[in-house]
Amino acid sequence: MHEPRDPGPSTEQQPDPVVDGEVGYRGVTACPAVGISYRQLDYWARTGLVVPSVRDASGSGTSRLYSFRDLVVLKVVKRLLDAGVSLQNIRKAIDALRSRGVEDLAGITLISDGTTVYECRSPEEVVDLLQGGQGVFGIAIGGAFKEIQGSLSHLPAEPVGGQPEPAGPPVESESESVGDELAARRARRRAG
Repeated sequence: MHEPRDPGPSTEQQPDPVVDGEVGYRGVTACPAVGISYRQLDYWARTGLVVPSVRDASGSGTSRLYSFRDLVVLKVVKRLLDAGVSLQNIRKAIDALRSRGVEDLAGITLISDGTTVYECRSPEEVVDLLQGGQGVFGIAIGGAFKEIQGSLSHLPAEPVGGQPEPAGPPVESESESVGDELAARRARRRAG
């Protein structure tokens, strides 16, 4: 992934416990916020594409806990996959994004021609890429950032290292969710 030429000015905002990493999100909360299935989330964690930074699963009965930054990265992965970017190029882009703080992510636009993923931090960098004449698509990470914030506003969070925060209606545990899904599949098979 190509690096930016100029980091640009940073904008100062009030501290936000969601963005600042004071809360985390279980997989059953992360999936609807990002727009992926639990199976995708699990696969991406097991293959190391996006590993939860708050808490990884450590055996039976434990669940992963994702930070806000992790959810933004998950949303970017989904958009890149939806656009047809190869998993190899997505891995390169995600490796470069992992070292960025949340505020840095919000100022980045990823541009891809389907083969290479470029990191742009200014409109001039985007125009430079477009002048090449090839077809490209872009993902403004700041847009994904705002989407995730909106999605999480009504979903439960868990303080890092603590008990779940009652930020919305009760949500079933990951094992209950998977169990219910399997039970529903079995019932459909029996019915026929």
